[in-house]
Amino acid sequence: MAEEEKQQQYVVLARKYRPQSFDDLLGQEALVQTLTNAINNNRLHHAYILTGIRGIGKTTTARLIAKTLNCTGADGKGGPTTHPCGICENCKSIAAGRNIDVLELDAASRTGVEDIRDILDGVRYKPTNCRYKIYIIDEVHMLSKHAFNALLKTLEEPPEHVKFIFATTEIRKVPITVLSRCQRFDLQRLSIKDLLKLFNKIIAAEELKADDEALHMIAAAADGSARDGLSLLDQAISLGGNKVRADIVKEMLGMADRGQTFELFNLLIGGDMQALLAKLQEMYRNGANPTIIMDDLANLTHSLTKTLLLPAFINDAALSENDRIFLKETSGKLSVATLSKIWQMLIKGMSEIQNAPVPIDALEMILIRIAYSSNLPSPAELLESVKKKSELDIRQPTNTNIGNMTTAVTTQPAAVQAPDKLPDVPALPHKTPFSDINGLIKYLESQKQPRLAYILRHDIEVVEFSFGKIKFKAADRVGNETLSALNKILEETTGSRWTLDIVAGEIAQTIADIENEQKEKDKKDIAETPLVKAILQEFRGAKIENLTRKIKADDNEANDEDIFNTNNEDDFNIED
Repeated sequence: MAEEEKQQQYVVLARKYRPQSFDDLLGQEALVQTLTNAINNNRLHHAYILTGIRGIGKTTTARLIAKTLNCTGADGKGGPTTHPCGICENCKSIAAGRNIDVLELDAASRTGVEDIRDILDGVRYKPTNCRYKIYIIDEVHMLSKHAFNALLKTLEEPPEHVKFIFATTEIRKVPITVLSRCQRFDLQRLSIKDLLKLFNKIIAAEELKADDEALHMIAAAADGSARDGLSLLDQAISLGGNKVRADIVKEMLGMADRGQTFELFNLLIGGDMQALLAKLQEMYRNGANPTIIMDDLANLTHSLTKTLLLPAFINDAALSENDRIFLKETSGKLSVATLSKIWQMLIKGMSEIQNAPVPIDALEMILIRIAYSSNLPSPAELLESVKKKSELDIRQPTNTNIGNMTTAVTTQPAAVQAPDKLPDVPALPHKTPFSDINGLIKYLESQKQPRLAYILRHDIEVVEFSFGKIKFKAADRVGNETLSALNKILEETTGSRWTLDIVAGEIAQTIADIENEQKEKDKKDIAETPLVKAILQEFRGAKIENLTRKIKADDNEANDEDIFNTNNEDDFNIED
């Protein structure tokens, strides 16, 4: 009776349909090809490390490698092969997990150096029944530092009859000293196409029925993990009474109907607030999860952007027919800039939903924000509009009535005055790299003397500047050490002696004061030009942040070029 109950015990799909050969292993073509070539050419490595997300088949692949290395064939005379027979004693015992020469260690529960020492004690002994003694260590990144250190020497030069196979989901936590001793395989996420192939195979083998839409939703929710997908399929079969139905899967996953999500997105970009909120509430009452709705909207935004940039994406096998129809109809209504803006607000909104006391209220506020901003022009479009309007205002004459006379006045941009200059000084010799205090400051900066340049700009007021002599007022912190260093540079640069005279009295205006006054005056002049004035009025709260003089040579004449840029803080950097 007990034996009958054991035979009738249900085995979950993830275990029942675990791959038994490399032919059953989906989505890992590179790994299969590498191992096939290694076996055929007798180039087997002594240690392998398998990495990838959970449920991708790392432990299963490790067992398959163990079978390929130890299979003896139906006649007991076979060698290593990529097509293990599955009927010899070694294949059967490895598949059942009871082979005494294939040892599996769960590093998550046995992390200490003592556990590794137990393994190392058995390495020197030859296998009992198999060709190779194989150690499979799952979640190897969980081992302690001392455990890794104890393993290193044996891992580098193990006996010929020993093979190590490691599996981990956190490859970055594995020491580089271990990685360098292993042949690494990165197991790929399973595509939706591969998962659907697996699901359909299992549905046929179990003699069940399933809606294509339901299987597609499960494959998408599995996020590339075969085990996650099969667990969801198991649950859907139980809920649907041995039939995988789309409505059951939607309820199970907390998903909204895909068609309703399409409708919600169209209402979102159309700006129909009343219909948008009504549709959202309807989806919520029907069991849709606010977080899932956000994920679906973000997925649609991403798909639309890829369709605009890569038109061939619409033929991707992962897309359903309804998805393709939606992408064809909607992609022409939006620009990449608008979709990027929607994407940013959706991503930011996801954290808001997580922290909100009532998630559906947070979702409503996020969608309201997106709906109101989706049809707004981009900053570039708005700036171009302002420029055109400003140019029109400049060309448009304004009539001014004075008594019985009418005068036509045409508005012109205000000229920007050049910075004030210091009084003319005697010209210095041609080879001198500076002719005034401003030139001297720039020269010091170019010679990597920022301290002296700072002092000349902020702590002195020049009274006289001529070749060989500078007369100035100085702050108290300007000491003899500073004067000596400056004098040394002047003499080495010009080859002549210099006199530095400090005049008594308070500093009235430094070079920095003069520069700041001129910058403020230039900002006011720039702000009065029609184009900048229009921009400042259009972007409320914006301000002119910086002015940079940029001169370009054209027919030996210096022309000013105005370039306007905005930053994230709504400030204008205006390069003149």
